[in-house]
Amino acid sequence: MNNTVVIRYCTQCRWLLRAAWMAQELLTTFDGEIKSLTLEPATGGLFEVWAGDVRVWSRKDMSGFPEITELKQLVRDQIAPEKSLGHSDRKAAP
Repeated sequence: MNNTVVIRYCTQCRWLLRAAWMAQELLTTFDGEIKSLTLEPATGGLFEVWAGDVRVWSRKDMSGFPEITELKQLVRDQIAPEKSLGHSDRKAAP
């Protein structure tokens, strides 16, 4: 399993702080499970999050930014599927 995360963010849009905050949240939540997390500067309004070889979020394709809870769930599903996120986890279907 590829336990790397890449956050690509637009420098023209000044999204570094958003990317860094999301990186901090992911590294804290997945302490010991993420092998590396890279912030990758880009341009053109790009904001993407990759977990391993899977793009789990694209601002352009998904019309905005993820809520941090949703992003943690998407990353978890790729790098640590058995991990419980506690109160941040999906609610069980009725």
